[in-house]
Amino acid sequence: MVLSLVYHLNTERQAMNNYYLLGWDLSGGVLMMIGFLALIGLGANARLFMKCNISGWSAFVPGYNVVMAMKIVGRPASHALFFLIPGFNVYFFLRTTIELAQSFGKKTNVDFALAAIFNVFYVLNLSLAYQEEYQGPVYGNAQATGEQRSAFHVA
Repeated sequence: MVLSLVYHLNTERQAMNNYYLLGWDLSGGVLMMIGFLALIGLGANARLFMKCNISGWSAFVPGYNVVMAMKIVGRPASHALFFLIPGFNVYFFLRTTIELAQSFGKKTNVDFALAAIFNVFYVLNLSLAYQEEYQGPVYGNAQATGEQRSAFHVA
């Protein structure tokens, strides 16, 4: 009897510490880490938008922040809809991340790899570093300059 009561209390305690999100069993520590990274990402995007002469509040509005990010890299606002296509959105996310790095003058493959792998922290670096200057949109400008580019540069 006592053993079943201890087992029952342990399962209740475990159930109170676990959270379920889309069928995934997440602990409180994982959720705190996800929330912390989300706050860092939102703050970095707000600062990045301000650096590009776009109001910082637009980073906090879902959907509108993607449209403003398309404006930063020089893409039409309708290209934000590409993020709704399953599978293609992963490629398009990496592509726009590389274009964002190019908008700040980053032109090496190492910068492109860092931007793709460490996205939140790379955007944080672009937004907080004083030496990083927004140089303007890059989408469609690469053909006009005729400069030597690597395979990852915008065509």
